[in-house]
Amino acid sequence: MILFRSKNEKYYKRGETKRRSIVKAFTWRTLGTLDTIVISYFLTGEIKTAVSIGGIEIFTKMFLYFFHERIWNFIKWGKRGI
Repeated sequence: MILFRSKNEKYYKRGETKRRSIVKAFTWRTLGTLDTIVISYFLTGEIKTAVSIGGIEIFTKMFLYFFHERIWNFIKWGKRGI
C-alpha cells in the first residue's frame, strides 16, 4: 500500500473546490464528534449528555472548519508553484 505519492508541479497548482472542502469538513467533524462523545461520556458518565454535547459541536465546528479552510485558500504562504 502506498501511503505517500510523489506529487508533480501540476498537483500543487490546483486549488480546492468548495465541494471538497465541505466533504472534508463533514468527514473530519464526524470523527471529531465521535471523539467528543467518548470523552464527554467518560467525564459525565451519561450517554445522553455526551450525545447532546456531540450533537451541538458537530455543527458549530463543521461551520468553523469550512470557513477556516476557505480563508486559508486565499493565503499564498506555504503553497508551491502558483
